[in-house]
Amino acid sequence: MKNLIFLIFIFCFKFRGFSQQDAWVYLTGKQNVSESISNPISILTQKAIDRKNTHNIAIDFRDVPVNENYITQLKNAAGITVMAKSKWFNAVHVRGSQMDIQALSSLGFVASINFADKSLNTVKTSYKNKTKSKLENVFTAFNYGNAANQIQMLKGNTLHLFNYTGAGMTVAVLDAGFPNVNTMSAFQRLRNGGKILGGYDFVNRDDNVYANVSSSHGTWVLSTMAGYIENQYVGTAPDASYYLFITEDAPNENPVEESYWVEAAERADSLGVDVINTSLGYTTFDNPNYNYSMNDMDGNTAFITKGANIAFEKGMLLINSAGNSGNDSWQIVGAPADAAGVLSIGAVDSYGIYASFSSRGSSLQPTQKPDVVAQGLSSYVIGINDAIGTLNGTSFSAPILAGGVVCLWQALPQKTNTEIMQIVRESASQYSNPDYYLGYGIPDLEFALNLGFFSVSKSNENESIFLYPNPSRDKIFVKLPDSIENSILTIFDVLGKMIATYNFSKGDNEANISSLSKGMYLAKIEYSGGYKSFKIIKE
Repeated sequence: MKNLIFLIFIFCFKFRGFSQQDAWVYLTGKQNVSESISNPISILTQKAIDRKNTHNIAIDFRDVPVNENYITQLKNAAGITVMAKSKWFNAVHVRGSQMDIQALSSLGFVASINFADKSLNTVKTSYKNKTKSKLENVFTAFNYGNAANQIQMLKGNTLHLFNYTGAGMTVAVLDAGFPNVNTMSAFQRLRNGGKILGGYDFVNRDDNVYANVSSSHGTWVLSTMAGYIENQYVGTAPDASYYLFITEDAPNENPVEESYWVEAAERADSLGVDVINTSLGYTTFDNPNYNYSMNDMDGNTAFITKGANIAFEKGMLLINSAGNSGNDSWQIVGAPADAAGVLSIGAVDSYGIYASFSSRGSSLQPTQKPDVVAQGLSSYVIGINDAIGTLNGTSFSAPILAGGVVCLWQALPQKTNTEIMQIVRESASQYSNPDYYLGYGIPDLEFALNLGFFSVSKSNENESIFLYPNPSRDKIFVKLPDSIENSILTIFDVLGKMIATYNFSKGDNEANISSLSKGMYLAKIEYSGGYKSFKIIKE
């Protein structure tokens, strides 16, 4: 039995033998490693090189492609089908009989073989298997939908007001099919702007990502970020650029989909992608011998989880659905959302209340999971016929937030993926008291922008510094502890431009802001030994 994040509680049972096995074949070396690293444009795009340089990400052995001569020899081996390849792992995913796969060990360039069925490995291995969780409701069509709540809950609309709409950022969506994206009016603005940069179907090995009509899941997911219907719907990152990659073989559950995902992540890295959104998860398979156990959701066991951690090391920001297993026996976050390098997103309803289907965190995971949450119950999406309706699942809370994070990173381009993830966590509603249901809570991207502009000092005096009244029409006052004699108040606009400066002493702590236009400003109080930042509203 399988359960997919993007299927809507459909269960299917398959009764068949498993004479064919899946395995990862790890290789011994690569060609022209030194030459490739010293001439990176031969293996990466200029955008990828620029992104790595900006964030001090090393170009290394893992960026060099797999030796194609080795792959050819594997393809020519008796009974072997090559399904996928990974430069990061220097490995090839193969399918064949147990005997034919084991025979590959005689090839001099084969370092090791790990079967997806762990019982077939002569040495215990940590490479295991997969499944996806599931959604709940059927697509419900409305005359008009309203995506405002799911954006406003995160304050993503504020970023849009500041013209942070994703322009200049590149997102890879790894999913199932994207039918009608090439024809729907909801993506006309995206197409007219040349913002669909390309795509690839890693399952069928072709470029036609719009042909897979067996699943509309990728189209729905993309709509939450990039959909645009005048006066009816705006996605959370409408001006970002997108690559569309199919890694999910919807009718089947097999570990090869993990390998497809890693291939797509590698390609995304080489293309200079900034953010990867995935609404897939892996726990169990059609062949029960491949199944993961809950103990395997430890952030470093599943093949896809290890791949996600490498993708994070390469400087990309990965955002993944936590899963929809909260109501079933599995319950906990699955792979790759268990990875420390993944920002894992749970689901709440339109009021910010935990959605019971949302997968929960566990002490098994090395970091807090889920990380944060967004609206995943009655999320507004656009269907393949341009109809706006609602669906349930972390499949949608993840891309809704991903679009907002894309806009945040656009506003803070010098921040690393690690810093952006942490800023998002710190902005969330229960950052000081996380739990396994909501993680750190609902992010406030407006506050995250403030945090990004000014890293707040950890000085002990911070707790006794106040700025009031806030909001204010004309005057604001600063309250300082007795230990601080003098301070400087600087006011910036939301783009970081300095507007005014005030010098304070114990007897002079008043600032006249009556000349400022209405709106939000950022304030920074500096004193000997530290500083503190505030968000202020001028009425």
